[in-house]
Amino acid sequence: MRLILGSASPRRKELLAQIGVVPDAIRPAEIDETPLKGELPRKYCARVAGQKAEALAAAGVSDLVLCADTTVAMGRRILGKPADAAEAAAFLTDLGGRRHRVITAVALRLGSRSWSREVETAVRMKRLSDDELNAYLASGDWRGKAGGYGIQGLAGAFIPWISGSFTGVVGLPLAETAQLLAGAGYPVFRTAEAS
Repeated sequence: MRLILGSASPRRKELLAQIGVVPDAIRPAEIDETPLKGELPRKYCARVAGQKAEALAAAGVSDLVLCADTTVAMGRRILGKPADAAEAAAFLTDLGGRRHRVITAVALRLGSRSWSREVETAVRMKRLSDDELNAYLASGDWRGKAGGYGIQGLAGAFIPWISGSFTGVVGLPLAETAQLLAGAGYPVFRTAEAS
């Protein structure tokens, strides 16, 4: 059984390595990630992850395709990856001093069979001073990250509280992903010697 990771995210590859999983191939899925009109964050995230898994053609019948999508939600509002520093600043200002949700959906496909899971984590970000906001924006760490921040990087200093899955906020909830992989018959927790 070969595992194809449908993501260019180095964070997802690193997270998988923590549970002894090394993808045989990495092929990012190219799909339109625009939210549908009135789409709620959790449904959006599940739809996008599922579409990514469907979009990737597996080379063989035993190829397992793993895809994920992460979004930040403030109520019904979806905060995706900011287009520029101004949008990142707006997201971070809106998130400051408030709780929000980070949703990561995981989709797994093996031939015509599929499995999925959505994991939701509550996160509180402190209100950022102008100096903190400007320094963070200048770092560029906001690029390519839902909501304009990555908890595993510099923005970790802005997050005093979470309730849920830390790895889900990073981009791949490991406990749930390991369960999905095991359920599909893929061996997890392999050591380098056993690979």
